[in-house]
Amino acid sequence: MSSTSRFKLLAVSAAVFAGLAFGPAHAADTQVVKLGFAAPLTGPQAHYGEDMQNGLTLALEEANKQNIELDGKVTQFELISRDDQADPRTAVQVAQQIVDEGVKGMLGHFNSGTTIPASRVYNDAGIPQIAMATSPEYTQQDYDTTFRMMTSDTQQGAADGEYIVKELGAKKVALIDDRTAYGQGLADEVAKAVEAAGGEIIAREYTTDKSTDFTAILTNIKSKSPDAIFFGGLDAQSGPMRSQMVRLGITAPLMSGEMTRSATFLKLAGDAANGTYASLAGVPLKTMAAGEKFLKDYKARFDTEPGVYSPYAYDGAWNMITAMTEAGSSDPAKYLPKLAALTRSGATSKHIAYDARGDLKEIAVTIYEVKNGKWEMVKTMVSQAAE
Repeated sequence: MSSTSRFKLLAVSAAVFAGLAFGPAHAADTQVVKLGFAAPLTGPQAHYGEDMQNGLTLALEEANKQNIELDGKVTQFELISRDDQADPRTAVQVAQQIVDEGVKGMLGHFNSGTTIPASRVYNDAGIPQIAMATSPEYTQQDYDTTFRMMTSDTQQGAADGEYIVKELGAKKVALIDDRTAYGQGLADEVAKAVEAAGGEIIAREYTTDKSTDFTAILTNIKSKSPDAIFFGGLDAQSGPMRSQMVRLGITAPLMSGEMTRSATFLKLAGDAANGTYASLAGVPLKTMAAGEKFLKDYKARFDTEPGVYSPYAYDGAWNMITAMTEAGSSDPAKYLPKLAALTRSGATSKHIAYDARGDLKEIAVTIYEVKNGKWEMVKTMVSQAAE
């Protein structure tokens, strides 16, 4: 063997040894960035959490195909999921677990009652949080880390109250709420809007998010002859409630928030579902900026139809990833200003941006009615929040 050939063989051997010893050269230039997620993943609200998680999963899987570079390294995003059981105390414990995992951002929680107490944990850790929670208190805590995925209840409740009086022609309105931060907060806003539109609140009743028998409170409401009844709470309650209204001979329409606009409500209410109204913070999927594409991608990935919350969760994840990309870093201190100043076109809207509190600047509320056992859009209202 010539000296030249021997040199080439040694060089190749050295290169092979280096590859075995140290791995591919690019391996050292990759990193995993953890993002937190928490929602009810067990119990009667698990379908909400699953829908939200699917939207996040779809976004992160798309991002991971793009080899996004942050802090000089190709980044893979990992979702750290926890079940908060829709319980405020559990949510705080889960929040600390998620922070201890070293996440760089938080996508959740789902319920207002869990999001609000947990938000302090993330704020203390300096971790930006984009939550589904719609209770106005969430972004009124003067934290610079709190952001939303959907329109707030202040905005949605105002639209609901006005619709009840002006479109349904109801002058006497009864309210029921489940005493959760979400249900009570939404009902409070509806009450204000009903009175502002010239209507009257003739009854205010309370239940829980675990109740299924509303006979007593509905009987009391019936005696006051309401023109409409508004319920702030979950589909697990509004479904049986609507059935009991029909059984008691209450002809006044039932209206509720986005948690009632679900397949679960239709199943629980059965034939009594017809004539029920529900508002949704946002616009119908097929009229969203990229709704048709989202629908196609979601069905291909999960082999089912998306629920109400998945497209907003999807955009929430991309809002955070986009802010990181613009900052060139997953360091919360570096990308938080980019998130606050974000302007992007997403699946749900062409005009995604936040105000100083972290609320979405674009206000979108859609009213639906159950007709022939299906939810059908009645009216959509889109406007810009006052600066």
